[in-house]
Amino acid sequence: MRMGESRMELGRHVILELYGCSPMLLDDEAFIKSVLTEAVRKANGNICGVFFHKFNPQGVTGVVLISESHVTIHTWPEYGYAAVDVFTCGERMDPWKACEHIVDKFKPSNVNVLEIKRGLLTQGNKS
Repeated sequence: MRMGESRMELGRHVILELYGCSPMLLDDEAFIKSVLTEAVRKANGNICGVFFHKFNPQGVTGVVLISESHVTIHTWPEYGYAAVDVFTCGERMDPWKACEHIVDKFKPSNVNVLEIKRGLLTQGNKS
């Protein structure tokens, strides 16, 4: 980036790793669906579609499709672990509010978080 150039991003991708969660919660499809859809609402997102799947013998995967992009989860109850992605575009939705709600509901003993700025643009490479 050269001096004087402004920079913007097209999206924000927050990756959550939740450790030490209740195996019972991580295997409860209805609970997980409720948590993720409420997280989107609290973050001011717009839900376009919802799909969740319960595995046998355990585990849940799901996606909340939003006009801003998506919120996904995959759980491993046997390890007390959940992998969550919150990817948003635009200014309307705050991905951190969604993450705070998810962490509050799953009550992990440990959380790893990484935010990636997606589509970094400068005035020079903007189409």
